Amino acid sequence: MALVHEKGCRMTSYVLMPNHLHFMLFVPEGMSINTILASMKRFAAYEMVNRLKASEQHDLLARLADSVSLAASGSHKHRVWRVSSDIKLCYSPWFIQQKMDYIHRNPVRGKWMLAEDASLYPHSSAGFYMEGREDRNVKLVHVDEVSFGASEASLMELAQDSCS
Repeated sequence: MALVHEKGCRMTSYVLMPNHLHFMLFVPEGMSINTILASMKRFAAYEMVNRLKASEQHDLLARLADSVSLAASGSHKHRVWRVSSDIKLCYSPWFIQQKMDYIHRNPVRGKWMLAEDASLYPHSSAGFYMEGREDRNVKLVHVDEVSFGASEASLMELAQDSCS
């Protein structure tokens, strides 16, 4: 994520769920959101596979390897992410706030119920906004500090393979 920040992108909110990830990333004009997304997914996949190998999670590594089709394998040995993602352009403060609320409420509703209070869920930016806590894992920029140009704001929602 530091490399993305160095390129001028700004992460304003995120939540990491058991089988998917949502985040809001503001991208400077002229940068390709698809290129950034591909780089982030590639880096995260390598990191996840390396950690699974280090912790000897052979069963999960085998499931990820089984997800790679022979035709599309190329140099891929494991499929961590789904091929597609849902990218939404955010042009209005209202829409941005709606998406941030959705991101922050994700772990405390529906089937997950991972925390009683969104600000207590450790894999989210909710504590940054609700309690002013710095995030030790992600360099966040408050949404009010990001300029809202038509080509700068993009909400990116990634769906991680459930591996089942």
